[in-house]
Amino acid sequence: MQDDAALVARLATLDRERMRGYRELLEFYRGQQWREVGRRGERRLTLNYAKVLVEKVTSYLMTDRLMVVDPEDERPESLEAARRAEAALARISEANDLEALDFDTEIDTAVLGDGAYKVTWDVEAAEVRITAPDVQGIWLWPRADDPTQPAKLAHQYPLADGTGTAVEVWTATTFALFIDGKPARRGPNPYGFLPYVVFPNLRAPKQLLGVSDLVPILEPARELNRAMTQLSRLLELSGNPIAVLENVDRADEITVGPGAVWELPERARAYILDLLGNGGVGLHIDYLNALYRALHDLAETPRTAFGDTSRALTGVALEIELQPLLQKVARKRLLRSAVYRRRNAMALRLLERFGGDRFAPYRTRVVWGPITPKDGSRQLAEERAAVASGLRSRRGAMVRLGTADPEREFTRWLEEEEARQRVAGGRKGEPDGRA
Repeated sequence: MQDDAALVARLATLDRERMRGYRELLEFYRGQQWREVGRRGERRLTLNYAKVLVEKVTSYLMTDRLMVVDPEDERPESLEAARRAEAALARISEANDLEALDFDTEIDTAVLGDGAYKVTWDVEAAEVRITAPDVQGIWLWPRADDPTQPAKLAHQYPLADGTGTAVEVWTATTFALFIDGKPARRGPNPYGFLPYVVFPNLRAPKQLLGVSDLVPILEPARELNRAMTQLSRLLELSGNPIAVLENVDRADEITVGPGAVWELPERARAYILDLLGNGGVGLHIDYLNALYRALHDLAETPRTAFGDTSRALTGVALEIELQPLLQKVARKRLLRSAVYRRRNAMALRLLERFGGDRFAPYRTRVVWGPITPKDGSRQLAEERAAVASGLRSRRGAMVRLGTADPEREFTRWLEEEEARQRVAGGRKGEPDGRA
């Protein structure tokens, strides 16, 4: 208990660099992208591509996601257990509004570089509760044998009534709660596992925490803001031209206005400063286009992802055009599949422990929808040919086509097929009515 109390007292001094990085990334996402403080009255443009790119990638990532539970074997009781597990996960998803929670969490994870879920049992409601705690209030201590997994976790958050701060300290076997730094509760872990899934946005090799989507685009985005502001000022000045007087000692009596006539001394001259001459604007625009391309390249999000294409693309041509984005989304989906499997296993274990049902061995799987638009009739024909040739099972084809419950649909197909064969057999045995 004393060790945990000392740890809670030191939380504010731990991971300062990580917490500062979180704050800076969050401010950048919200539009605070200029390093230097502007002069009073200075107009500066902020083109918040960071926000748009993060939300665009997240939208592609979260397209058509489906949770599937695979049966342990082909026995009827195993098939029924898998269907019950899928139904239980569907109820948990609906009760916790997981579609919206997961989308919001993905945006937060893409910005900060790390995300988290907490899976607990709500005693009053008698159901699984899934939340997404702020990683800015989470501290982790990795396992010695596996630096990608936490052995101990501290979670700090404000109390619901706003009167103080709570800190939970978890291990696989113990739990302690502190309110405003004072011990409030301590005992064994009621779940038998750490009820948190802390995961990286994109993994840094052999690290527990990850990398933000914003890191590669910080400098190009700042430079784009600066260059666009500079061009804006040039265009503004060109609309309010600057008069230049040469070899003139005083200009007190020179007035500016329509029809004004100036009397200049001998050898003096006056002219309008042309800030846009000699292709100056073109150079600025070329530089902006170069920054623009660099921004999209580093974000791995081609302009085609925004619908900006000079020709109609479908099928393989569209996938080639979007290849950088597809690869980025594939990397994220690889990590998120493991996250959702762990979260599902925790939820099912809690249902077993407190609900009395059995769902082991928790063989859940995430089926992701296609990122690019697909020709449904063509995909159906390909799956049909694969089934007919014995290269794929009917269940596998259903999963690839996005069927919500492949096992139930396969059972229905079997029932219909048996009924059809009975009807066909009955017809063969009927007399044809001829003498």
